[in-house]
Amino acid sequence: MKNLYIVLSFFAISNSIIAQNQDTKIADKLFQRYEYVKAIKEYQKLVDNGKSDSYVFKQLADTYYNMFNTADAVKWYAKATLTPQDAETYFRYAQMLKSTGKYEESNKQMNKFASMVPNDLRAKAFKENPNYVPKLVQGVTYTVTSLPISSDKSDFGAVMYDKTLYFTSARNGSRKNYGGSGEPFLDVYTSIKGDSGTFSEPTPLTSINHKRHDGPVTISTDGNTMYFSSDSFRDGVFEKDKENHLKLGRNNLYVATKAGDAWTNIKPLPFNSKDFSLSNPSLSRDGKTLYFSSNMPGSIGGVDIWKVSVTGSEFGKPENLGAKINTEGNESFPFIADDNTTLYFASTGKPGLGGLDIFKIELAKGAEAVNMGKPLNTENDDFDFTFNKAQNIGFLSSNRNGNDDFFLVTPLCAVDLLVVVTNAKTGAILADAKVAILDSKNNIIATETSNSNGEVNFKIECETPYSIQASKEGFEGNVFAVAKSKGPTAKLPAPLQPIDVIITPTAIILQPIYFDYDKSNITQQGAFELDKLVEVMKSNDKLVIFAKSHTDSRGSDAYNLSLSDRRAQATVQYVISKGIPAERITGKGFGESEPVVPCNPCNEEEYAKNRRSEFLIVK
Repeated sequence: MKNLYIVLSFFAISNSIIAQNQDTKIADKLFQRYEYVKAIKEYQKLVDNGKSDSYVFKQLADTYYNMFNTADAVKWYAKATLTPQDAETYFRYAQMLKSTGKYEESNKQMNKFASMVPNDLRAKAFKENPNYVPKLVQGVTYTVTSLPISSDKSDFGAVMYDKTLYFTSARNGSRKNYGGSGEPFLDVYTSIKGDSGTFSEPTPLTSINHKRHDGPVTISTDGNTMYFSSDSFRDGVFEKDKENHLKLGRNNLYVATKAGDAWTNIKPLPFNSKDFSLSNPSLSRDGKTLYFSSNMPGSIGGVDIWKVSVTGSEFGKPENLGAKINTEGNESFPFIADDNTTLYFASTGKPGLGGLDIFKIELAKGAEAVNMGKPLNTENDDFDFTFNKAQNIGFLSSNRNGNDDFFLVTPLCAVDLLVVVTNAKTGAILADAKVAILDSKNNIIATETSNSNGEVNFKIECETPYSIQASKEGFEGNVFAVAKSKGPTAKLPAPLQPIDVIITPTAIILQPIYFDYDKSNITQQGAFELDKLVEVMKSNDKLVIFAKSHTDSRGSDAYNLSLSDRRAQATVQYVISKGIPAERITGKGFGESEPVVPCNPCNEEEYAKNRRSEFLIVK
């Protein structure tokens, strides 16, 4: 529902499709009327009857795109793009692939898109950072939970004032269905948050709702003024499309004042127009600025974020928020926070996880917009984020469960961790060090490179154990425990020892390269030690090494000999993978034949010491 509400905005698209031929005429008319469910059936009939071509495939793909049916959109875009298409088709295909988690395939389509329109803001953002996804899944700072008052129809636009939640919903089954979605027209509802945290049964806001779409809303700090979206049919304003038997309205913005329990004196805003749409208002807490989305002239993309100054009942001239926020895609659902400077909004044009993603920008700082990452954003449509500072809770709309629902967002206690990598002997800053953060189960969450100040920043949960792995060529890698903290900030020094290896006439002495029981893979500890060997061999290009690997005494002689040989080969392969020529290192397994701790039976520590690799100098 919101896809139609945001992107189509109930206006006739200026470049409306023209029926390709007599066969597609019925389907094309349904598409133009936004009756997508019926349009799909007609286009599918053409496919089934052997009358399809790339045009029909593209129309099917675009129809599923508008309904955010990602799997079917991908299917038909794949067929459509077997022949050349316009740039926007490749962009949409990329978005649908991304929404199904196929990031590499998505990047291929984005590369095609970027090559066709290199000056497009979306193309530029992609080219600057094509592999941005890993950064969006780290540093969880919110919990997101379903709200039981969501229905099986579209619900979105949730915003709380005091303890009253206002939202927009298509749940009214007694209403006429809207052809674009097959769901009833949208109404505004309210629900009260009780002291226990539960929400009351939603009730329609009858003094605002009329016979077509209404909502979302925004309310002034004193609670006496409401701005809301509605369609222009409220004022009897529409255009007739005689060919398609349509009455085409716009989204408009209205203002109402509170009288007792009702909203009265409803008036259209003076900059509404029959030529474009305006929707999704958000009023700053000081009441001086109204933010909204619109496709009015001056928009960069299909729908942009705008603002207008408010002085009493007077309004200034609407201003586009510019390229730091808006793209050639669609930006909508602005929400201005209590500080009057932090703006949240949804975008299809900025780099995200798929569909609509939520972004945040600090307007006063002139900073770039930042993707809010997971779990606020997913591979599906995530939009309309609002936050109530007094209650310390937010609300999010998303179709991550298959339907537009709203979710409760609770901030987690977070710590901004600053890691500083230095030379342990000299104290010198180490730039370009590889720094990874791991959870309590040693899963790598993210990997970064230290900046010119030797610094890396991570956002972590309060009172939660983490560890940091740091490494740099020429230095011994090391692991550093992150102390539990309540934040808001923490600093972790990460000094690395320069590699200093003992070299005898016959051997290179390292710490033993230990293996896990019955395993032959190189462990993290083993990699740190082998990196020292690699440095020595790079510094002495004539050095040739023989690696000997051993097992403990558990297992048969034959099995242990085979296991130790696998360990030797794993050791050799690791060194070769670091750029050492294969002819400079060989290896062999010796099973349990040369224990450093003769014992029978052995304890676990003794067994571990016997599972090792050693390095002899051949020449």
